[in-house]
Amino acid sequence: MVTVIIDDVDPLINIAGTLRTYGKNYRVLGESTTTLTDLRRSPSVFIGAFDNGWTLRLTAPLRFHFANDKSMTKFWIEDRNNPEKREWLLDRLQQKTEDYKDYAIVARFIPPDTDQVSVVAAGIGRGGTVAAGEFLVNENRMDEILRQLPVDWQKKNIEVVLETQLIQGRSGPPRVKAVHVW
Repeated sequence: MVTVIIDDVDPLINIAGTLRTYGKNYRVLGESTTTLTDLRRSPSVFIGAFDNGWTLRLTAPLRFHFANDKSMTKFWIEDRNNPEKREWLLDRLQQKTEDYKDYAIVARFIPPDTDQVSVVAAGIGRGGTVAAGEFLVNENRMDEILRQLPVDWQKKNIEVVLETQLIQGRSGPPRVKAVHVW
């Protein structure tokens, strides 16, 4: 049985709709049934972080990547260039309230394990994933970030760290906190 995290459905539907709009074919696969062979066949989109082992595995070597403490009570986006800084942290206790900040990574890169373009829309928690999905499909948000990128950005890997404020359990607009292009 394959399960779908309900908070990942909204980004999934929006991203699939955008792909359809641009005439791109796609398949939806569950994390537990996806193999490396699947990922080597074509570009992939990964939704969610701590509920998606592929996201964690493929983003682990990147500058911005997901991390957690051993007790799984604190989760953060770590900056490999400044690992002691915990600016983008979510405490599990905060998630039990309805008002808190969540953080996400949106990335486009080519992992050496797949040699295919991979896109990530993943938050520490559900609000971050929803905000990351919104960021990817909203033309105004994308235009905002594209203006900050180098002219030849299409040939480069990109990572964006986002922040969103959750109010009454719903994510607000995504805000860009950091960008890395290589």
